[in-house]
Amino acid sequence: MQRTLDAASLLTIILTCALFVAALFVKGWTHDLLLEAGVFLVSVKLILAGYKSNATTGTMLARLERIEQVLGTLERRLAAGRSSADGPTQP
Repeated sequence: MQRTLDAASLLTIILTCALFVAALFVKGWTHDLLLEAGVFLVSVKLILAGYKSNATTGTMLARLERIEQVLGTLERRLAAGRSSADGPTQP
């Protein structure tokens, strides 16, 4: 099974949640809570953007490898076609 979160993302999530909960107890239910919630949401958004970027990069690399394989096959076929079309070589 492929791991979805790297260690840095997991650490960021845990640290952000801990600081958010600590801010709830320190600041209480004041208007500053909106600021803390905004910081929390920005952290989550950055982590999700990083995950999506990583997933997209993996997909693109897989597609590029398949294209490379197809091009290699075509090059081998073209080279084989040229050598058989030239016929025997003269001494």
